[in-house]
Amino acid sequence: MKQTTGHSFWIVLVALVAATATKPAPLEAAEKPNIVLVMADDMGYEALSVNGSESCKSPNLDKLAAAGVRFSNCFANPICTPSRTKIMTGQYNVRNYIKFGMLDRGQTTFAHQLKAAGYATCIAGKWQLGKQADAPQHFGFEQSCLWQHTRSGRSKGKGKRVDRRFVNPLLEFNGKKKDYVNGEYGPQVCTDFVCDFIDKNKTRPFLVYYPMILTHCPFDPTPDSTDWDPKRLGSTTYKGDRNDPQRHFRDMVAYADKIVGQIVAQLEKSGVRDNTLLIFTGDNGTDKPIVTPWNGTKVAGGKGSMTDAGTRVPLIASWPAGIKQPGRVVNDLVEFCDVMPTLCEVSGADLPVNYPGDGSSIIPVLQNNRSARKKDWIYIWYRGQVMARNKQYSLLAKTDGSDASLTRYKGPFDGKKLEDSTLSETERALKEQFEATLARLAKTRLSSVSKESRAQVRKAKKAKKAKKAKK
Repeated sequence: MKQTTGHSFWIVLVALVAATATKPAPLEAAEKPNIVLVMADDMGYEALSVNGSESCKSPNLDKLAAAGVRFSNCFANPICTPSRTKIMTGQYNVRNYIKFGMLDRGQTTFAHQLKAAGYATCIAGKWQLGKQADAPQHFGFEQSCLWQHTRSGRSKGKGKRVDRRFVNPLLEFNGKKKDYVNGEYGPQVCTDFVCDFIDKNKTRPFLVYYPMILTHCPFDPTPDSTDWDPKRLGSTTYKGDRNDPQRHFRDMVAYADKIVGQIVAQLEKSGVRDNTLLIFTGDNGTDKPIVTPWNGTKVAGGKGSMTDAGTRVPLIASWPAGIKQPGRVVNDLVEFCDVMPTLCEVSGADLPVNYPGDGSSIIPVLQNNRSARKKDWIYIWYRGQVMARNKQYSLLAKTDGSDASLTRYKGPFDGKKLEDSTLSETERALKEQFEATLARLAKTRLSSVSKESRAQVRKAKKAKKAKKAKK
């Protein structure tokens, strides 16, 4: 074997050092940050006072933003199940969406990856992703406290089914049913579960995923409302007070904010606040008929629509030990598939095998190294429609690429649809680029699902058919 010369030796040594420097060493358990991911239900970007709401107050979230990083360009899908499957798997819905209320049992979630990396994992709040009793555990969550898991979350009252997610809720703990009748409030029960989990696991890294029950309709009184009635078994209305549907929505936003404050207080009490990454977002835009005064205008809830009002959601990240130059507001594009790589990077967990790379970690942004993250566009697939957009323009089309139209945004919620005849050369080129992107992604449409999920789909179709036959 030929002996390495001195000069060659140093070249090799430098190369090895450089290679080692670019690949971070695995995190020790004590260094791994805890992760709390909170996702409000049906709370659009405009619903927080820190984002410009003139009617809803969110002092705890405002405080988090002041000491963390607030994003002004975060986008979800326009309705819950697609957003939930997207955020949990880190993949575009075109690749893995089956049907409403289901997550394919063959999918890998961020809970799987963090559990494998040594994290204690739990989920609380709203499930709606498959009715098997073991569903949360199957998808990587060791502990669960959920509404709408194996049952609908509703009960009969005065000849009709009433919603039981808020006052005196119908919940399930690790698949075991528990009905509340003594004035309990569903969101508070879930929050107490989360806080208890945090305290019990404070000596090891943990993941809390809290897809909130709030602020989805029914727009109902909270325990802090003047008309709270602890004796009611379910909600009397669904879309709230006809004369003032905003009234209870404001109360619900305030209570969701209160819950975030309770979680922060528990993290501090347990001595783990500094090394906990707390992320807050919403699963889609605000529901109808809510209209929110916002920055001198009024924003009508757009849940279910491929508009800013349906897809633009709040995103706040707080991590005292990890965020550099806190208090920043950034306009970087973020979408829900970015959460998987974010949680994997910060925890030292591996990305799933054959991960398609749909998401891009926001950790460089939190560490004020924005040049290390480049994301020029985001993609949304939903109910026969697809959308690609950057910060200023969105292209909306049918899934086959037809009826494509370009919309220009000067700021949030002010989109103006452009006629093809009015497009500038730059806009025309951008439209063509977006169309090519949509066509490429259309070819990745899901072609197969797990055997278990196929059986679940058949069962759901059979039940729906039987229900129609009874009418």
